[in-house]
Amino acid sequence: MIATPSQDGVRLDVWLDVSCLFKTRSEAQRACKGGKVDVNGQPGKPHRQVRPGDVILITRPSGARQEVTIKAVAERSLPKAEGRALYEECIRVASPDEQALRRADRQFRAAQRAAGAPDKHQRRAIRKLRGY
Repeated sequence: MIATPSQDGVRLDVWLDVSCLFKTRSEAQRACKGGKVDVNGQPGKPHRQVRPGDVILITRPSGARQEVTIKAVAERSLPKAEGRALYEECIRVASPDEQALRRADRQFRAAQRAAGAPDKHQRRAIRKLRGY
């Protein structure tokens, strides 16, 4: 059931799950609690109410940022095609610094694959670089 703009919003973690931006609600909650989701320029808490017109900025594990504008809200699961219709993706050109960081990350991962499985210290360094 899709809500109209005049109705109250829904929880951020529920909307992120319904809109297929995250696979599960618990994954969306972890991202919100970890500071990876911003709503209208403020940190997004999982219990925050979102409404049509809100702008959400999601920082993905690779460092890429995804910016979406909410077009509609829904409380229950929908088919993926309908879930993706709940938001409009804002195309953003990556800055030269972001591009250089992504390029370095790709090269680092390629070198790691060639060297074999990383040990405990290398895994921790990788997690630190990715911001976990």
